[in-house]
Amino acid sequence: MDDQLIQNEVILGVDTHLDMHVAAVISHAGKLLGTLATPTNTAGYLKLLAWARSWGCVRRAGVEGTGTYGAGLARVLRGQGIEVLEVNRPDRAKRRLQGKSDPTDAENAARSVLSGTATAVPKSQSGAAEAMRTISVARRSAVKAKTQTINQLRALLVSAPQDIRERLWKAKPEQCVAGCAHLRHLGSTTLLQTLATTLRLLAKRWLMLAAELKEIDTALEQMTSQSAPHLREQFGVGPQTAAALIAVAGDNPERLHSEAALATLCGVSPLQASSGKTIRHRLNRGGDRSANNALWTIAMVRMRSEPRTRAYVERRTAEGLSNKEIHRCLKRYIVRELYPFILADLVAAANVS
Repeated sequence: MDDQLIQNEVILGVDTHLDMHVAAVISHAGKLLGTLATPTNTAGYLKLLAWARSWGCVRRAGVEGTGTYGAGLARVLRGQGIEVLEVNRPDRAKRRLQGKSDPTDAENAARSVLSGTATAVPKSQSGAAEAMRTISVARRSAVKAKTQTINQLRALLVSAPQDIRERLWKAKPEQCVAGCAHLRHLGSTTLLQTLATTLRLLAKRWLMLAAELKEIDTALEQMTSQSAPHLREQFGVGPQTAAALIAVAGDNPERLHSEAALATLCGVSPLQASSGKTIRHRLNRGGDRSANNALWTIAMVRMRSEPRTRAYVERRTAEGLSNKEIHRCLKRYIVRELYPFILADLVAAANVS
């Protein structure tokens, strides 16, 4: 890049919200040139971009919340050939010292890009990975609601009159629900009539959620088989776990520059916690918790059924490691093993689209 273009470059920073985005532009030398607030619609995005370009050449932009409030703006900026970088919000200690305002946050976003602090490439949200993330959101809420429903139904049966409890209580949820789904009356009192109605409604809700989960699981099976065939072939990887790992990786393979990057996204990369003569690492509590849980599930399956993993667990147990420590190590090794398959599936999906 020639010196003239560098001198004319300006950096855009955006603090995103539900109804309004606040933008700031700084020069290549770090001088604040101006701020602007625009509504969160296409006209507002184009107005923001035109305003930023009035200050100079916009090649890079730091945007907060590219996966939520800033998703629409990020798509528009990428469509205009601007490199969009994900910016984390300032830490609380810095905010306590310097105060907080939307223009300040936008300016800090631009300065993060200028200084090189912001390097994360946001998800493009344009392909199979985003589709898997979307349907996985619905699956998680359906599973939670289904569990809550059966717990409520059984809690009512526990406190119900003894004859009703003995008749309707079953060990298996399906049998318990089947008995309650066709209840018409339990007695003539208001309490028993209300109990019968409530049990019937809860049973029908459970059946509806079970049918919804069956439909979602069928869709995930089809999606992962088509878009992540290499990942699905690996031991212990099912439709739900494959969808969670592909979703956290995103549709743009350039985000995963190494297997360590994927481990960080999944929250399984140990963090340095050394001081003085003490050299140690601590558990990473960051990253996507759904992907972390998917790795936990894969590790559990392999610990039960895969000879290679069972031998590893026996060896590490003999060395004095606890089950939790062994599980953490396994999750990190699983990421290392699955990384090339995830990357290959992402590249193949990107080439198809």
